[in-house]
Amino acid sequence: MKRIAVVTSGGDVPGLNAAIRAVTRSALAYGVQVIGIHRGYEGLIAGEFTEMTSRDVGGILRKGGTILGTSRSERFMTDEGRRAAKEQLERAGIEGLVVIGGNGTLAGAYQLYKLGVPLVGVPKTIDNDQYGTDTAIGVDTALNTIADAVGRVKDTASSHRRAFLIEVMGRRCGYLALASGIICGAEMVLIPEQPASPDDVAHRIIEVSHTGKAHCIIIVAEGWPPGLRALKEHLLTNHIEEGFDVREVVLGHVQRGGTPTAFDRLLATRMGVRAVESLLDGSGVGHMVGLHGGQLALVPLEVATSQQKPLSAEMLRIAEMLCR
Repeated sequence: MKRIAVVTSGGDVPGLNAAIRAVTRSALAYGVQVIGIHRGYEGLIAGEFTEMTSRDVGGILRKGGTILGTSRSERFMTDEGRRAAKEQLERAGIEGLVVIGGNGTLAGAYQLYKLGVPLVGVPKTIDNDQYGTDTAIGVDTALNTIADAVGRVKDTASSHRRAFLIEVMGRRCGYLALASGIICGAEMVLIPEQPASPDDVAHRIIEVSHTGKAHCIIIVAEGWPPGLRALKEHLLTNHIEEGFDVREVVLGHVQRGGTPTAFDRLLATRMGVRAVESLLDGSGVGHMVGLHGGQLALVPLEVATSQQKPLSAEMLRIAEMLCR
C-alpha cells in the first residue's frame, strides 16, 4: 500500500488525537502517504479528504477531541451510503483505511470491509462496552474525570449533609457508573444491567442517614430505568429529605473532554501503530486492534461487532460489597 486514510467517527473521546498522530507518523515512517478524512463517515461519503504531514499532527498528543472532526452518519447506515464511501476511497486512490470508533462505527466498518475495502478498526469509547478488548481509548480519562468531579461533590455534600444523585454516561452499559462507584466510594450504584427501584434507593438513603454519615453519594448510569428525574421526584414525594437534603448532578459531556491521561495516550499510540502495521502487512485487514491482558491482539470485526461486552462479574461483586 502506498496511500492509506484515517477516520474518526461517532462520539469523541480523549485520546483520539494521540491515535491520529500515531497512525500518521507510523505510516509516514513506512513511506506511506496518509489522508485524513474529516467529519467521520459523513466526510467519507462527501470526499472531505486532506493529505496529512508529520507537522499536521505535531503538538496534538495532549489535546482532547479530534482534529479531523467527527459525526454520527445516518447515510452511512444504508447500503447506498457505504457504496458511496467506497467509491470516494477508490476515486482518491486510497488503498487502506484505519477506522477509529466505538461499536456503532466499527459495525459500519465491518460492513464496509465486506464491500471489499481493506481496513483495520481501533476501539474508542468511554462506556467500555466494546466486545473483544479489555479497554478502549477514552475509558481511563473519563473515569479520572468522574473521580475528580465526584470527589469535589463529596466535599460539599459532607459540609451540608446532602445526598447527591450523580448521573454519568452509559445509555446501555453501566461500566462507568460501576467503576466510578467503586473508585469513589459511593453508597449505591444504579446501572441498566441490574434492576433497582426508586424505593430501593429511598431505603438506602435512609439507611445511610441512620449511620450518622455526613453524605450519601449515589452514582446513576444515564440508562438506568426509570431515570434520574423520576428518581428525584420519587424521593421528594416520599419526604426522603427529612434525613438528607437530596440534590442531583448531571456530569454530561465533561466526561468526553479534557486532556487524555498518560494511559490513554500510550494505549492510543500503541493501537494506532499496530493498526498501520497490520494494515500494511495484511494481518489486520478486517480486524480490530484489541487489548488482552496488557498485550495488543487482532480481533476479527465479525467477532468484535457480534455483541456488547458484558460487565465484569468481579466488579459487580466488589460493588455489591463495598458500595455500601
